[in-house]
Amino acid sequence: MATFLYKLGRLAFRRRHFVALIWVALLTLAGVGAASAPAAGNSSFSIPGTEAQKAFDLLEQRFPGMIADGATARVVFKAPSGEKMTDKHNKATVRRTVQELRSGSEVASVADPYTGHAVSKDGTIAYASVKYEVSGMELRDSSKDALKETARDARDAGLTVEIGGDALSATPETGSSEVIGLAVAAVVLVITFGSLLAAGFPLLTAVIGVGIGVSTITALAGALDLGTTTSTLASMIGLAVGIDYALFIVSRYRSELAEGREREEAAGRAVGTAGSAVVFAGLTVVIALVGLSVVNIPMLTKMGVAAAGTVAIAVLIALTLIPALLGYAGRRIKPTGEKSRLLGGGRKRANAEKQGRPNMGTRWASFVVRRPVAVLLLGVIGLGAAAVPAASLELGLPDDGSQPTSTTQRRAYDLLSEGFGPGFNGPLMVVVDAKDSARPKAAFTKVGDEIKRLKDVVTVTPATPNKAGDTATITVIPNSKPSSATTEDLVHAIRDKGADITSATDANVLVTGSTAMNIDVSQRLNDALLPYLALVVGLAFLLLIVVFRSILVPLKAALGFLLSVMAALGAVVAVFQWGWLSGLMNVEQTGPVMSMMPIFMVGVVFGLAMDYEVFLVTRMREAYVHGEKPGQAVVTGFRHGARVVTAAAVIMIAVFSGFIGSSESMVRMIGFGLATAVFFDAFIVRMAIVPAVLALLGKKAWWLPGWLDRALPDVDVEGEGLRTARDHRDADPDEERELVRA
Repeated sequence: MATFLYKLGRLAFRRRHFVALIWVALLTLAGVGAASAPAAGNSSFSIPGTEAQKAFDLLEQRFPGMIADGATARVVFKAPSGEKMTDKHNKATVRRTVQELRSGSEVASVADPYTGHAVSKDGTIAYASVKYEVSGMELRDSSKDALKETARDARDAGLTVEIGGDALSATPETGSSEVIGLAVAAVVLVITFGSLLAAGFPLLTAVIGVGIGVSTITALAGALDLGTTTSTLASMIGLAVGIDYALFIVSRYRSELAEGREREEAAGRAVGTAGSAVVFAGLTVVIALVGLSVVNIPMLTKMGVAAAGTVAIAVLIALTLIPALLGYAGRRIKPTGEKSRLLGGGRKRANAEKQGRPNMGTRWASFVVRRPVAVLLLGVIGLGAAAVPAASLELGLPDDGSQPTSTTQRRAYDLLSEGFGPGFNGPLMVVVDAKDSARPKAAFTKVGDEIKRLKDVVTVTPATPNKAGDTATITVIPNSKPSSATTEDLVHAIRDKGADITSATDANVLVTGSTAMNIDVSQRLNDALLPYLALVVGLAFLLLIVVFRSILVPLKAALGFLLSVMAALGAVVAVFQWGWLSGLMNVEQTGPVMSMMPIFMVGVVFGLAMDYEVFLVTRMREAYVHGEKPGQAVVTGFRHGARVVTAAAVIMIAVFSGFIGSSESMVRMIGFGLATAVFFDAFIVRMAIVPAVLALLGKKAWWLPGWLDRALPDVDVEGEGLRTARDHRDADPDEERELVRA
C-alpha cells in the first residue's frame, strides 16, 4: 500500500492542476445540487419491528383519513391573573383564534377547547389541537408563519399564548461557538507549523470536504429522507477528521523535507507513509459509523452512513488534494524546524545549540518508559473515577421539556404541565385491533376498564372506533412526565394487560404514541449496544492486526478505547443528568441522557481514537522495524508524532466543542460527549497509557504467531518498501523512473 500511495502522492504533486480541477468541479456540482434541492426538514422516524411502529402502521391502514404522520401543534392559552379562560371575552378570543387556524391551507382539523374538554379544572389554561395534512418536514413556511401570526393576534388581545408540537420544528443552530472552534483550530495549526500557508491547507481541504459532503446530503435529503441533524453531525465529524488527516500528511511532508529530500519525493513519501495511516484510520471511522446500521433504526443508519461518506471524502482529499496544494506552495512550505518569513524571518528554530535538546514529546516518552507502572496506574484510576457516574446512566429521548425556556415550545410544555399535569405532555395511544374478535365493542370496553385500574393513570378516554368498527383508539394520560421511569413502567403494564385481554377476547392491544415510541427506541438501542460493540471492535481489531502485525497492540487499543468512552459517558451523565456545570454547558433542564448517545458515541469515538492510535503507534512500529529497541522505538514515535497528535486532538476538541452552542439538545450533548472523549483518549490513553503498556511489554508487544504472520497480507504501513525501492533507485536511475510511473 505504501508504494501505491507513494505513486499517488507524486502523481498528484505533478498533476496538481488536474487534481485541483477535479475537486473544484465536485464541489461545484454538489453545491448546485444542494441549491436546487428542496429544504431539508425533520426526517421521518420509524423503528421497524417494535410494537409502537406496528400500531402506527395499523392506524394508517384502519384509519385512512387520520393522517397519522401529519404535523401537530398545540396552541396553549393562559388567562391573565384573576381571570379564567371561561370568561366571555377570553372565550371569544379563543374561538376567533380557532377560526383563523382552520383557514390555513394545510390544516386538516382544529379542536375547539370548549367542545373538546381542553380547559383545565381551575379554568386558567386551555389549548387548541391543530392537525396538519402533511408531516413536519413537508410543512410550508407560510403555514408556520400563519400559525405564529394567529398566536400573536391572541396575545395582543391580552392572553398568554404559546405553541407546542412539531409544527414549528426548526433547523438547529450551532451559534458563534462553532466559529470559535474553527478559530482555535487555525491558531493551533499556525503554532504547530510555524507557517500561515501550511496551517491554511488543513483548514481549506477540510472545508472543501465538508462542503462536498454536506452539499451532497442536502441535495439528496428529499429523496433519501435525510433530516437536518444528519448534515449537522456529518459536518461535525467531517470537519474534525478532515483537519486531522491533512495535518498528518503536511507534518510528514515537512519532516521529509527536513531530511533533505526533494519536494516531489517528499510529497510522495508523506502520502506513502502518513497516508497509509490516514487510510487505515479512516477505515476504522467508516466501519464504526456504517456499523450503526446494526441497530436497525433507519434514522441512525442514515446519520452514520452520511457521516461515513464525509469521512471517506476527507481521506481522498488528504491523499490527493493535499499533495497537489503542496505542489502549488513550492518553497513557501518550510521543513520541520523552520518558520515562515512572516512568523520568524526564515531562521531555523532548531539551531545548532538546540539540536541536542530533546523536544517535549521525547522528554515525556522517556519519563513514561522509566516509570511505566506509575503512569499506567494513575491513568487507569483517573479514567475509572471519571467513569463512575456512568453507572447511574438513564436513557430517554428528548421532548419539548428539554428545549430552552426561551422557546415557545418549552413554555407551552410548562403551561400544559401546570394546567393538566405532567403526564399530559406524553399521552399514550392504545390501539385495539378487534378484527378477529367476535364482540369488538365489548373488547374495546374491557381494554378501557382494565387500563383504568392500573397505577399512574389519570385519564382514559372512551374508545374511538373506525368506520368498520373493528379497530379503536384509546388515549391514556399518565400521572408522570413522559421521560420518567414511572411512565415507562405504565407502558409495560398496559402491554402486559394486553396479553391477558388477547387471550380472553381475541383482540390485540398495542401501545404507541411518541412516548411509547421513545421507550421502544431506548430498548432497541440498549439491546443493540453489545452486538454493535462486538461488531465494530471486532472488525477494527482485525484491521489493526493487519496494520501493526501484532495481537497485543490492537487489544491494548480496544481496551484503552473502552476506558475513554466510559469516562466520557460518566462526564455526560454528570453534566446532563446530574446537572454539574449545567450553567456553563447551557443545560436548562436535566434529565435522562439521550438514548442514542451511548451507541453513537461508541461508534464515533472508536473511529476517532484509532486515528491517534494508528498515527502514533505506526511511527513506533516504523522505528522498531528499522532496528530500534522497543523502549527507544516508543520514544522515537513520540519524538516524531506527539506534537502532531496533540495538535490534532486540540483541534478536534475545539471543533466538537463548537457544537455545544447548538440549539438542538441532541447535537449539544453529542458535541460535549465527543470533545470530552477525545480529551480522555488522546491525552490520557494514547499519550500515557499506551506508551506505558508498550514499555512494559517490550518485544512482546510486537509478537505475532508465525502462521498468522504468513496468512496476513503485507500492507507495509511503515513504508519499508519505499526504503528498499529508494536503495534500488540509488543504484539504477532507470528503476526510479519505472517506480514513479503512475
